[in-house]
Amino acid sequence: MKINVCVGSSCHLKGSYDVIKKIQELLEKHCLTKEVDLQAGFCLGHCSEGVTVKMDDEYLLNVNKENVEEIFMEKIYTALKVGK
Repeated sequence: MKINVCVGSSCHLKGSYDVIKKIQELLEKHCLTKEVDLQAGFCLGHCSEGVTVKMDDEYLLNVNKENVEEIFMEKIYTALKVGK
């Protein structure tokens, strides 16, 4: 799975680096670091709905440090476990 977290101006101001850090922690906690290519990327085209995370071809919008764990479990973790 490839995950891109927007670090463009708007998303940066909304906490994209906090989101990246938390996703890294969750990947490590669930032993998924080898299954996910986590990258920072510039503008994913949803500036008013940031922080934007692109999971393969799906956009996850309005991600922040308060909801990133819930989104991770619902979308990323579930997709990886279903895919096994």
